[in-house]
Amino acid sequence: MSETKIRVRDNGPFLVEGPITLEDADGNTYTIDKPTVALCRCGQSANRPFCDGAHKGCGFESSERVTS
Repeated sequence: MSETKIRVRDNGPFLVEGPITLEDADGNTYTIDKPTVALCRCGQSANRPFCDGAHKGCGFESSERVTS
């Protein structure tokens, strides 16, 4: 099985690479078969939880860094 990797983009989405399954608040699961999925962090996407680029026009800023 392939490894899943999450990249944090400054002022942008989380980029998830590799096989993933999303589970919503009701417990429904969705297998995502794309090689890379962008997940919204700004809260403005019309297609949440997926990024639609809305962060570019809403002033979203984040410089989070991964810590161990």
